[in-house]
Amino acid sequence: MQKFDAEYDYVVVGAGSAGCVIANRLSARADIRVLLLEAGPKDSNPWIHIPIGYYKAMYNPKINWGYKTQPDLDGRVFDWHRGKVLGGCSSINGLVYARGQSQDFDHWRQLGCTGWGYDDVLPYFRRAEGTAMDDLDDGFHGTDGPLSVSRASAHPLCDAYIEAAAQAGIRANPDYNGRDQEGAGYFHVTTHKGLRSSAATAYLRPAKGRKNLDIQTDSLVRRLIIEDRRVTGVEVDQNGVTRSFRARHEVIVSAGAINSPQILQLSGIGNGELLQEHGIEVQHDLPDVGENLQDHYTCSSKYLCSQPVTVNDEAGSMVGQVRSALRWLKDRGGPLSLSAGQVGVFAKTNQDAATPDVQFHFMRFSSATRGRKLDDFSGFTVTMCQLRPESRGHVRIMSADHRAKPAIQPNYLTAAKDRDVMVAGMKLVRTVAEQPALSDYIANEIVPGDAVQSDAEILDYVRANGSTIFHPSSTCRMGADAGAVVAPDLRVNGIMGLRVADASIMPTLVSANTNAGCIMIGEKAADLILKERIA
Repeated sequence: MQKFDAEYDYVVVGAGSAGCVIANRLSARADIRVLLLEAGPKDSNPWIHIPIGYYKAMYNPKINWGYKTQPDLDGRVFDWHRGKVLGGCSSINGLVYARGQSQDFDHWRQLGCTGWGYDDVLPYFRRAEGTAMDDLDDGFHGTDGPLSVSRASAHPLCDAYIEAAAQAGIRANPDYNGRDQEGAGYFHVTTHKGLRSSAATAYLRPAKGRKNLDIQTDSLVRRLIIEDRRVTGVEVDQNGVTRSFRARHEVIVSAGAINSPQILQLSGIGNGELLQEHGIEVQHDLPDVGENLQDHYTCSSKYLCSQPVTVNDEAGSMVGQVRSALRWLKDRGGPLSLSAGQVGVFAKTNQDAATPDVQFHFMRFSSATRGRKLDDFSGFTVTMCQLRPESRGHVRIMSADHRAKPAIQPNYLTAAKDRDVMVAGMKLVRTVAEQPALSDYIANEIVPGDAVQSDAEILDYVRANGSTIFHPSSTCRMGADAGAVVAPDLRVNGIMGLRVADASIMPTLVSANTNAGCIMIGEKAADLILKERIA
């Protein structure tokens, strides 16, 4: 008989975008005891809370899992940054708030995920959101939710880019999270008065005083405890000490698209052959655990700016950095308040497409390597990603050791459709750059550059220079079919007392950045649990 160090009604594994939400909503009921486990530390690093600090936070090994993929695209290995800290990726991401298209969620419903159509999930997006933007359609937005959402700060160069997009046939759209996603406009970002609004600051900070909520950091899960095909608790490693916690009702795994399938596999839930290969007793043979991995692959275009109006000019020198710091301390503005992209473009590469199939992130700065020193010239960047990739990869454990990192194989661009859309997207980026509105700002295209012109040359450039935009999903796929990992109520098929709630459950990747979707999943998961408890 398993002995436990403590017991709770619910144990939530992972204090990321979804886990923080679930812990808050469940513990709002005083009669429910909740344990929230996080493998990383508290979110005390100051760079977490300064918006532009994501460029430092995402390379910090103390708060980042530091994953690397298996060789892909002719042997390339990609860094996959994932948050290992209270707030998870919402504490180290680029702060862009984008929900996706209504059609994304209606497609989930068509795949058998009852209750996950757009009309079903919109109330949860609204409940989470707290925005003071007064030019949005009230029917699609919330004003008093925990997560602060504002608009990226205006700038003449950004205005020119939005105008150039319109000249290229992509209309201006100040509310891509509203009635229709298509168009160009300033990004909505998760900031409040110049500070990051993460899942931790939005959902955990207000709940920390609750006596029925126990938040334990530096707690790495070793395995789920399973008795007679029911998960009864969690075994964790806390600085070398093994402790066990009982869940009287359920364990909710919200550890993300990499760690959630890893935890299931380490616990004996997954592909039986894989588990046996690593000496793990098979509790439930569920082959799709860790499969169906999807991610947004992105590629950049960089421009030499003919006017000194970029962040490179403002903060590229030591003097500029000091001025930027003083500006942020004074009014929370300037370069330190920037997100990973100031203007967003959602566009169609083929006008026969029903909805946008690519997204641009326009950034008012440039650097030789993402997250590193700014270029020593006036420059800006446009990154482009395909919104609905058809390529599929996987996440599989390589050891029974809970400390060993799993094998991540993205299989980027294996689908012909992905290659075609990436080439078309890069050409569309060039079309926007050629418009009159940018003629006073662009001196020349630095990369891909004049030598890259044909479709074959563009594809070669994309393969050699593209990267992840850090949106992994779908490794614990939700569905109504026998092969799905979780059912529409987020219960793991074939195992009692266990749910998964994070990006891993997405049947297909949303057509946008994933943080907003993960917070929505957390909101809906909490509602599912609470409604069943009341019933």
